[in-house]
Formats: sequence, structure tokens, C-alpha cells
Amino acid sequence: MELHSIRLEIPDGGNLIVGQTHFIKSVEDLYEALVNTVPQMKFGIAFNEASGPCLTRKDGNDADLTALAVRNAAAIAAGHIFVIAMRDGYPINVLGRIKEVPEVCSIYCATANPVEAIVAETAQGRGILGVVDGASPKGVENEAEAQFRRDFLRKIGYKR
Repeated sequence: MELHSIRLEIPDGGNLIVGQTHFIKSVEDLYEALVNTVPQMKFGIAFNEASGPCLTRKDGNDADLTALAVRNAAAIAAGHIFVIAMRDGYPINVLGRIKEVPEVCSIYCATANPVEAIVAETAQGRGILGVVDGASPKGVENEAEAQFRRDFLRKIGYKR
């Protein structure tokens, strides 16, 4: 077995969601989940099949984001993974709906940070073991930093 660290491409001003799913209709169901949750969001989806023709299936409402999702899925090269590249919306707005898609097994990350997929390669193929999302912690927040966090969440409308 070989281990690979695959640096994923994040869309400028956007986010990336990487997960595992298990059926060819995943691309269409993920498309519907996204567009029905945040209609103005721009996105691209790529899904790597793990049997049959083993194609990377793709869909989206933005050609550049779809191409970015395909590049990331191809770089990972693991079966049954999906990549969503998105702008004009945030993962927090769509993750609940994505998790409700019957084919979705798990989510590895939802991020705008630099991210690497840790991929194992065997004679059978490749699989994601996990991700490295952003940087390591530099300390524990103090009371002033905790107050900043609370104030910020209220300023952007996520808390009252």
C-alpha cells in the first residue's frame, strides 16, 4: 500500500466539499439538493464511479467550478468520492441537505482552507483515509478571543 497527499484546488472566493457516495444517480441528486437549497449558488460536482465504466461523472451550473471539481476528483482518483466546488453560498447552508441525499455515506471536509486528501493506494484502487484541513491550532482562546467569536457570529447573522 502507498499513501499519497493530494493538495486540492479551492475555488477563488469559494468552498470545497468532499465526500463519499455510492451510486451513479448521486450527481443528479446532489445537483438537486444544492439548487433547491441555495438557488443563486454557483457550483460544480464531480463523482468518481467505482464500477462499470469507472467514469468521473459531472454536473453543475458553472463551467469553471465543474472543471475544478473534475480536476480534484481526478487528482484523488478514488472510487465513490464526490467533490463539490461552490461560490455564492456556504457549506453551512447546504451540508444538511447533502447529508440527506440517500446515496451519501460521509463528508470528509467542507472548507475554504488549504486542504489535502490523504489517499491510500492498493492493488485494487484508491480510497480517501481523511483530510488535512487548514493549519494546526496555535493555542486556546482566551476570554477576549471568545467574546470576539461570539460577537462575530452575531454580526454575520448566524446567532442572535
